[in-house]
Amino acid sequence: MEGIVGTKSRLVWAVNLCALVLVLLWTFPTFGLLVSSFRDRDQISASGWWKAMFPAEASVQYRAAGPDTAKLIDGLYVIEGNIFDGGPGEVTAFGTSIREPGAHIVGTDVVTDDGEVVTVAGSGDFRISSTAPMEGTRGMRIFATSVTPAKFTFENYGRVMGAEGIGRAFLNTMTVSIPATVIPILVAAFAAYALAWMEFPGRALIVALVVGLLVVPLQLALIPLLKMHNEIGIGKSYIGIWLAHTGFGLPLAIYLLRNYMIGLPREIIESARVDGATDFQIFLKIILPLSFPALASFAIFQFLWTWNDLLVAIVFLGNSEDQLVMTGQLKNLMGSRGGDWEILATSAFVTIAVPLVVFFAMQTYLVRGLLAGSVK
Repeated sequence: MEGIVGTKSRLVWAVNLCALVLVLLWTFPTFGLLVSSFRDRDQISASGWWKAMFPAEASVQYRAAGPDTAKLIDGLYVIEGNIFDGGPGEVTAFGTSIREPGAHIVGTDVVTDDGEVVTVAGSGDFRISSTAPMEGTRGMRIFATSVTPAKFTFENYGRVMGAEGIGRAFLNTMTVSIPATVIPILVAAFAAYALAWMEFPGRALIVALVVGLLVVPLQLALIPLLKMHNEIGIGKSYIGIWLAHTGFGLPLAIYLLRNYMIGLPREIIESARVDGATDFQIFLKIILPLSFPALASFAIFQFLWTWNDLLVAIVFLGNSEDQLVMTGQLKNLMGSRGGDWEILATSAFVTIAVPLVVFFAMQTYLVRGLLAGSVK
């Protein structure tokens, strides 16, 4: 059956199934992060993101106003309020102890050890009354089991982009990533054309050197390169990190672009030379337009790498507030905001939003660029 025209082999089905599984493994967490970024802290703690569209059951702890705010009504000292602070929600049970937050039915009167009478309605309204003046400086704590409707908010993004410093880090990351992507492309395009179509001594040795540099870990060059930057006066600056990313990205750029350019039709190049075109004119008017898929493919790789980079940014740029990139700021938030899941979720999604846009906008060119030189 595998040899019949129009049928697919088992290998093709297996490849398609694996691709689908990989897509789902990346899509669901990303979508969950997006949904969580619009939820508040209580909702994230109460239920998973897949339940965001449904009412959630949660435990509520509320401290009433102090005894000095009690009002004298019909001979009773009364404190009233709402455990939801006027927001939506429905109380299913309540209690006066953290050990039994749902010990009493809503609407019933509960007498505390101090002789105070507490009652909580389903809407969250509560009433604390006493025949004698209430003592103490702090208000009573009321515990309740409640069902709150689904709610989404943009407050997390406003807080993250402002008070939490992600907005400044976002601009710093853009300042690093865009030049660090454009500069290697400009340099590598000229080098790739020379290695692909220009005859000069040592060309094969240079190609072998470029291939060898692909497997050299960048960590080996961090300290020597930083020392050189400090000696020439560009250490801990944007120029220094641009040049560092350029140096680390050039081997892949040259290798990828050369493989693509060398596969272009030779007849076009020879015809242009016969017509009197110089190498620069051939490169500018013929090679560059035809090599756009490869250029876009490398641009995606380089942009994603520089955008998600933390090590190179810390070494060559520093970790001060005015120079900290998004990965560094997110690392700091995880240390200081470990319990604020809504802040971490929003910050993480802001961090990956731009790479997602870049990838989906240029994914067609990515595939075409990666397949360059694989077939003739």
